[in-house]
Amino acid sequence: MTAVQTRFRVEGMDCASCAAKIDTALRRLPGIEDVAVSVAGATMSVRHGSEAGPEAIARKVGSLGYRATVIGAAAADRGGVAHGHDAGHHDHGDHTHDHGDHEHHDHDGHAHDHHGHEHAGPELHSHGVPADGRWWASSKGRLTLAAGAALALAWAVGKLVPAVAPWAFPIAMLVGLVPIARRAAMASVNGSPFTIESLMTVAAVGAVVIGAGEEAATVVFLFLVGELLEGVAAGKARAGIAGLAALVPRTALVEADGVLREVPAQDLAPGAVVLVRPGERIPADGEVTAGESAVDEAPVTGESTPVGKAPGDRVFAGTVNGTAALRIAVTAAAADNTIARVVRLVEEAQETKAPTERFIDRFARFYTPGVLAAGFLVAVLPPLLAGGDWAGWIYKGLAVLLIGCPCALVISTPAAIASGLSAGARRGLLMKGGVVLETLARVTDIAFDKTGTLTAGRPRLTGLVALGRSETDVLVLAAALEAGSSHPLAEAVLAEAAARSLPVRPAAEAAAVGGKGVAGRLDGVDLFLGSPRAAAERLGWLAPPPDVAVPLERLEAEGNTVSVLLADGVPAGLIAFADKARPDALPALQALRRRGMGLVMLTGDNRRTAEAIGRTLGIEPRAELLPEDKLRIVDDLRRQGRVVAKVGDGINDAPALAAADVGIAMGGGTDVALETADAALLRGRIGDVDAMLDLARRTMANIHQNIAIALGLKAVFLVTTVAGITGLWPAILADTGATVLVTANAMRLLRLGRA
Repeated sequence: MTAVQTRFRVEGMDCASCAAKIDTALRRLPGIEDVAVSVAGATMSVRHGSEAGPEAIARKVGSLGYRATVIGAAAADRGGVAHGHDAGHHDHGDHTHDHGDHEHHDHDGHAHDHHGHEHAGPELHSHGVPADGRWWASSKGRLTLAAGAALALAWAVGKLVPAVAPWAFPIAMLVGLVPIARRAAMASVNGSPFTIESLMTVAAVGAVVIGAGEEAATVVFLFLVGELLEGVAAGKARAGIAGLAALVPRTALVEADGVLREVPAQDLAPGAVVLVRPGERIPADGEVTAGESAVDEAPVTGESTPVGKAPGDRVFAGTVNGTAALRIAVTAAAADNTIARVVRLVEEAQETKAPTERFIDRFARFYTPGVLAAGFLVAVLPPLLAGGDWAGWIYKGLAVLLIGCPCALVISTPAAIASGLSAGARRGLLMKGGVVLETLARVTDIAFDKTGTLTAGRPRLTGLVALGRSETDVLVLAAALEAGSSHPLAEAVLAEAAARSLPVRPAAEAAAVGGKGVAGRLDGVDLFLGSPRAAAERLGWLAPPPDVAVPLERLEAEGNTVSVLLADGVPAGLIAFADKARPDALPALQALRRRGMGLVMLTGDNRRTAEAIGRTLGIEPRAELLPEDKLRIVDDLRRQGRVVAKVGDGINDAPALAAADVGIAMGGGTDVALETADAALLRGRIGDVDAMLDLARRTMANIHQNIAIALGLKAVFLVTTVAGITGLWPAILADTGATVLVTANAMRLLRLGRA
């Protein structure tokens, strides 16, 4: 039976304990194959069979006191097969041309129809904090206020009528404890008997039994305050990435037959032409068809200065048009624009657990029963073995239960990772999950592609050498092979042909020769254009003849990339190209070297050209490599115990990107940059590699700080409680206080998203 993947928005889920209860309950349903819950994104993904439909899943979540609604259409699980993207943008040695035959992949499971299924199950209370921050309007806020009012009333009544005080405080306690106990009972029925709510219920009831009703009521109120603060903090943490979606305007001006009409932006379809006036936000991804303006792309790519746009240039939804009106042809529907994809990818990344997070989760499953056992032993062993006071030691045992609540510890890692992912997305640094963040923090070596990564990727034709034909013939034949290709070298050939006003007739049977060049026929002549190495293989040369070798060596010595044109198996000409290093490449590599990174450049280009770029940038070149050679080098580094990141354009470097510990794709918000590799640099800047490593290391440091805060506070209060210095209400602060501190500390990472 085919499994489907359904994504839900979950309201009222504000901590890791909530997520754990939902995860456990759903896995007990028949037909559930996998569950991934994100506290930070307030979402979950469930892979399930037909026997467990979205309605049944939502009802089960509703029985726990949360509200689940479908936010994405179910998609057939294709067994996790990634869609490959093959385009032609790469080094000379990987001179593979696409010739316009890209497939358009549909991205199953990403349709955002927003009409989802409402759950039909009983709803205890949807207790999440509203997105606008009005905590007092939420069920959780109202319950906290009611518990506080009941505690204040009980205190006033106790002062006025002391005889009633022993009853007033337990009654006040019930205002807050009854909903907590109901949640504990439902969680227990659904497979989670050891929850923060169950520990709270046992401690509060036990305190009343031993006559500490006033403290029991105070502890319940403080617990609710802590939960409310968790909800507020979680809401603010979510706002960082969710705010991106709000950047897209609600309406757009569509131009058709010279008439403008306003339509909802979510209804824009590819092919529609929209008018964007100065100062307005662009409503969809598209291509400029008329007008020239500067566009502020900071919301999408983090680019600090406006980018000039002219006809033919790409623009992204949510960016701000500057000085002049633009007419834009829409290229992606609302559900598939760049911002929607970034938000979706970050939310999905937040649903995956990093190794540290998985370890903490496993630890917590044993930790909570251990806390119950420790509380029991503290309560009974001193009275039994040393004749201690039963009431006093039971009181301390109950305090140990509250101190040992695992919320702060469990949230320590996902809170930091979610903040790190969101901060990165705001700066154009897209990382697909906590695993990627953790691995980036351990990277020791970085392998860079050359063309389009360390260099601008826009080579110019710098020289022609005719061999038995005229220069014009050589250029015409080369242009025929390159017609329709988007490869940078092809564009350089076609640009030179256009500059000389030469006619271009597409070659017949033009096809890429994987990693080597392109072949075809024109007027009955078999043509091949590729690297000198590939030409030598086709002709069986051990070394080029002198009439080819001399000009070839001269051109390569000048730092050019050289392609050889063959006509009917005979050298017809040499075509030289030059591509300059990016202006930001040298300072970026210097920064990485100061960080202690080992750097290497992998390219299919010739050795002399690679060495020229290597000398300019101070990086070790490995040249004349096929894709499998790059893969082998990455594997060799990993076998040496190195943690390797591979930075490339995400297309021809796919094998090496996949083999590296972390594959980082360069790009400007394209499908390839967003959907291949493990991470993407949306601004396409080399300097952002260092920024990504810095963010990863800061995130890991934040995780370690959070774990220290969570365990440190518990240790301090455990000692003071057993020593009789602190009691029940400070004990609850050891958990709720630590949870709030941990969340607030993690949120500091969000400030990096505004850098």
